Amino acid sequence: MNRKLTLALLAAATALGAATAHADITVGVTLGATGPGASLGIHYKNAFQLMPQTLGGQRVKYIILEDGSDATNAGKNARKLITEDKVDVIMGSNGVPSSLQISQVATETHTPFLCLTPIAVKDDAYKWTFSVPQPTELMMGAVAEHLKANGVKTVGFIGFSDGWGDLMYKATDFHAASHGYKVVTNERYARADTSVTGQVLKIMAANPDAVVVGGSGTGGALPHLALVERGYKGRIYHNHGTVNAEFIRVGGKSVEDAIAPTGPLIVPEELPASHATKKVALAFTQRYEATFGAGSRNAFAGYTHDAVMLLGAAIPAAMKKAKPGTPAFREALRDALEHVKNVVGTHGVYNPTPANHSGLDDRARVLVQVKDGKWRLMK
Repeated sequence: MNRKLTLALLAAATALGAATAHADITVGVTLGATGPGASLGIHYKNAFQLMPQTLGGQRVKYIILEDGSDATNAGKNARKLITEDKVDVIMGSNGVPSSLQISQVATETHTPFLCLTPIAVKDDAYKWTFSVPQPTELMMGAVAEHLKANGVKTVGFIGFSDGWGDLMYKATDFHAASHGYKVVTNERYARADTSVTGQVLKIMAANPDAVVVGGSGTGGALPHLALVERGYKGRIYHNHGTVNAEFIRVGGKSVEDAIAPTGPLIVPEELPASHATKKVALAFTQRYEATFGAGSRNAFAGYTHDAVMLLGAAIPAAMKKAKPGTPAFREALRDALEHVKNVVGTHGVYNPTPANHSGLDDRARVLVQVKDGKWRLMK
């Protein structure tokens, strides 16, 4: 073998070895920036423009597909990303039905799933699914404390007629006995509905001290508007799926004084200096609004940020066991995600464990209220 050929082969082998050593981490994402969940999905998607191109010392590539806020499409996208694009991890989507479909595919294919919507899964699905948003019981616990402090004894509930509505009803009812109130209605409506007159009339007949709305995004404004129109005088509470500027834009003055739990990143300027997430939340909020406009801050972009930070914290441990693009790496990444520690995000400090794939505590929630057309920290 001549010297030139030998050198060429050595160079090719070196290049191949370098390419293998520095293989990209591929992140598959399916989101609905269109359809009924667009007011959430747009922000999840926007945040990827601000995400780093390296994580844990490795280059990262994001493949983002549109699912139109449709659960069937979300499942199809997840399967394509995993089987055709060979992603190492999957993220999405902006609705419980869609996220449940993704979780099913992730479980079948043994792919770690960083879920951007709070969902409840069990058994094998739990093994592969890590929910980045705060658990609904944690968030609605803040509402329950406020209800108790204000002497509320009866609560009317109206929510989506899907998995999100179910989660919100269960979380509201979960705290009822311990906080001294009773849930007296369980009305539902579809995300695409334009009227909830019948449901609101039933709530008015029950005359509850307060009402909890289990909707999300702009869809959460519909019951609130109808209640105000019918002259309801009690407090109206929402949830962390409602806290964005679009809700206020749709609701206008009618949603003034609406109360909801949310992550600290919505009001970082108002947090005490000692708050664990203030620095990270403020920095991200400033970057987001510098890119997408003043007042564009929202909880959903923060979930994208926190999912990516969790992934970055897990990658070094996974890289010690396997190479990206392989089933072994996906398994190693899943294992690593269960053991990252003190990952400070925009929403809270993440400490997931095998028994708790969220890993968030009370630092991940604050109560906010609409005042003068803006979400403000409740004092």
